[in-house]
Amino acid sequence: MIHIVEHPIIRERLTQIRSIESETAAFRHALHDIAALMCFEVTKDLETSEIEVETPLIKTAGHALTRPVVFVPILRAGVGLMNGFTEILTEASVGYIGLYRDEETHQPHAYYCKLPEHIAESDVILIDPMLATGGSAADAADEIKKAGATRIRFACLIAAPEGVAAFEKRHPDIPIFTAALDEHLNENAYIVPGLGDAGDRYFGT
Repeated sequence: MIHIVEHPIIRERLTQIRSIESETAAFRHALHDIAALMCFEVTKDLETSEIEVETPLIKTAGHALTRPVVFVPILRAGVGLMNGFTEILTEASVGYIGLYRDEETHQPHAYYCKLPEHIAESDVILIDPMLATGGSAADAADEIKKAGATRIRFACLIAAPEGVAAFEKRHPDIPIFTAALDEHLNENAYIVPGLGDAGDRYFGT
């Protein structure tokens, strides 16, 4: 259920993001590029319905997405990756789930959840740059399912094997799309080689 999104530009931009020398502006720009490219792979099997469209010359057959699309970034770092996705799907609705990680226990704690009313009828893309322990993403997926969503996929920038295993154990029905599967988690539950704290680097904090 894990899909590694391969593309030469993604590999090059990911190298920029990993580099400690990349400052906030370069980090943001590269992240948006990766997200926009990943969007094509994450959404390539969305269902479409045939519609009639009138060109300047004649009426012809066209296509429209069968269901609305909802992006749900996990605050706060998920916002950066989501911004690249919305460059492609500008019509998508956006929900937010706020989670923070306890620095001692590494367990996620929820503090905010706001989802569109039509989420049960939508194709939902859960978004977070890092899949480390898998706890935050799995908890967020729980909330989305409680709201009635059944068509969910998860997109992240980098994943650790431990996080993939934990997420798949709790949500085997949700496919994972990532730009890279890294080596492991360190003693502080950070992904190695990773890129540091994605939120701090994206927001310059």
